[in-house]
Amino acid sequence: MQTKSDYKSSYDNQYQDSIIEWRQAGADSKAKNVVELCAHLKAKKVLEVGCGEGSILQLLDQWNFCDALYGVDISESGIAQTKKKGIAKLVEAQVYDGYKLPYPDGFFDLAYCSHVIEHVEFPRQVIREIKRVSKHQFYEVPIDFSFYVDKKIKHFLAYGHINIFTPALFRYLLLSEGQRVIKDKCGLYSDAVNKHLFAGKRAAYMKYKMKTMVLRAIPYLLGIKPSYYAVLVDGSGDAKIF
Repeated sequence: MQTKSDYKSSYDNQYQDSIIEWRQAGADSKAKNVVELCAHLKAKKVLEVGCGEGSILQLLDQWNFCDALYGVDISESGIAQTKKKGIAKLVEAQVYDGYKLPYPDGFFDLAYCSHVIEHVEFPRQVIREIKRVSKHQFYEVPIDFSFYVDKKIKHFLAYGHINIFTPALFRYLLLSEGQRVIKDKCGLYSDAVNKHLFAGKRAAYMKYKMKTMVLRAIPYLLGIKPSYYAVLVDGSGDAKIF
């Protein structure tokens, strides 16, 4: 049985130079989604849960998104890379165990978690902790679901994706934890991200482009099978599993 220590150690050395270019390619659209859905909050103190090597934090700092930024991650190499970036508004970046956040209740105006929940063994524990320490919460998850997703298990596990979502399934997870959806968005990956995803796979890329043309033309389908789902919530929902 895998322990929390095993889970953490598997990510400790993840953020080496070979993965940083890939992370930075996706950071721009992820940071823009945080701003698009959350700018009206005028948050002053903001936490990134699962900050990786700090690319999103760096962009939010450059864009003057808030007064104070904080970051936590289970990866020691990720936190080391974050601290090297010279992020002006970064108050602190620290390693944590992946579940228990080292902050008091309601400490942040906003906590965001972008492309992390799909990696987490116990997602409800993470969601409850994020909700505990913040007034508003933002999540973004990749939409990996297909009707034959079980045929692709080796592919997704290679990326560390142990949870598979649709927009509706992720909303259900949040709503059942007493969250209320304020704003959300279904989107498609940028060309910068696709360049890495489909490197050396021209046939797969052309198939993807055809699919995205259909999704853009039919918004209903985009709401079912986008590339990612982003959502802003708070803790005022009226449904809970316990």
